[in-house]
Amino acid sequence: MKKITLLGSTGSIGVNALDVLDKNPKKFKVVALTAGRNIRLLAKQILKFHPKIVAVQSRQDAERLHQILGVKNNIPILYDETGIEEVASYPSSDIVLSAISGAAGLKPTLSAIEAGKDIALANKETMVVAGHIVTKKARQKNIKILPVDSEHSAIFQCLAGQRPENLRRIILTASGGPFYNLSKADLKKVTLAQALKHPRWEMGRKITIDSASLMNKGLEVIEAKWLFNLDIAHIDVLIHPQSVVHSLIELLDGSVLAQLGIADMRIPIAYAFAYPDRMTNELPLLNMAKTGPLEFHQPDMNKFPCLELAYEAGRSGGTAPVVLNAANEVAVAAFIENKICFNDLAKVIEKVLHKHHTASDPSLGNILGIDGEARMQAQCVIKKLQKGL
Repeated sequence: MKKITLLGSTGSIGVNALDVLDKNPKKFKVVALTAGRNIRLLAKQILKFHPKIVAVQSRQDAERLHQILGVKNNIPILYDETGIEEVASYPSSDIVLSAISGAAGLKPTLSAIEAGKDIALANKETMVVAGHIVTKKARQKNIKILPVDSEHSAIFQCLAGQRPENLRRIILTASGGPFYNLSKADLKKVTLAQALKHPRWEMGRKITIDSASLMNKGLEVIEAKWLFNLDIAHIDVLIHPQSVVHSLIELLDGSVLAQLGIADMRIPIAYAFAYPDRMTNELPLLNMAKTGPLEFHQPDMNKFPCLELAYEAGRSGGTAPVVLNAANEVAVAAFIENKICFNDLAKVIEKVLHKHHTASDPSLGNILGIDGEARMQAQCVIKKLQKGL
C-alpha cells in the first residue's frame, strides 16, 4: 500500500486526487495533507481520510481548524511555510502530490525531494522557476518526478520505451480556452465571469485565467523543457479545441504518437499514483465514434501574446522564467480583483520581463529574491495602468 501526502488538498487537483484515493482504499493511504484557506473542506477531508498530520497557511487557520474538529481530535496541525515544508517531508509518506498553486509550491516540493519522496507534480510553477534545481536534486536523491498535468502525463506516456535520440519534438495541445475565437478587440471587453468559464476543464481560478490567456500553455512549455530535458526549440503548441488528444511526440522517422482520453484529471492523477501500474476506474470511456472531427490549429501569438512571452522567457532561461511567472501571478490576481482588463495581463508581464537583466544558473536564494522584486514591479505597473499611464 502506497502512503500519500497531498500538498494542496482543497484545490481542484487535491479534491480529484482524494476521489481517486477514496475509490482505491486497498492501494493507497492518505498520511498527510496541507491546504490553503478552505478550512471547512479540510476538516471534512481529515474526518474522512484520517491523516496523521496536516498543515495550513497561518496560526489563525490552525486555531480555526482545531475549533471545527473539536477537543477530542489530537491530530498535529502545523502552520505557515515551515509547517507546510515539514508535512511535505513527513517520513512515512511514499509519494507527495505537489498541487499548491503558484510559486508557493516550490519550497515544499524541494523539501519532499530532500526527504527522498517521489513527486506527483501538478505544480508547474515549481519547474518554471527552478527546474534546474529541482531536476538536479531529484537525480541526487534518485527519486521519480511523475507529471500530473494532462499534457505532460501524455508526453510521459508516449515516451515510454522510446530512445531519447529518436525524439524530434514534442507537441503540447491546448484547448484554446473560452476566448480563442474572439478578435483581439473583443478581448478588451471580456469579463472575469467569462474568463472563468472554461469550455473543457474544471480548474481553479488562477489556472483557468492562465488557460484563457494561453499563459498556462507557455508555462507548460518551460516545464516540459525540464521534465523531458529538451531545448525549447523542440517543444511546440497546437490548439486542439476538443481536448481529446492530450499531447503528442514526433519521432525522427516521422511517426507521431499521441495519448487520447476524456478530459478528466483523475486519469493522469491515478497514473502518477499507480506508476508503473495502471488502475481501472468508473469514468466514462472515450468513444471515438462520437467525438466528431478533431481539429488542430497554430496558436495566434499576436492575439495571445502571453504564450510568446513565455517562449521568450524559456529561450532566455536563467532568471527570466522566474520574472515571467511572478509578474503573471500578480497580474492574474489583479484581473480577478477587477483592477485591470484581460488584455492588460500581457502588458504587465511584458513590462516587468523586459526590464529584467537575466542571470544564468540562479541559486534558490536568488530565485526567491528576484521573485519578490518582480512582484513589486508588477504591482507598480498595475497602478500605472489603473491611472491610465
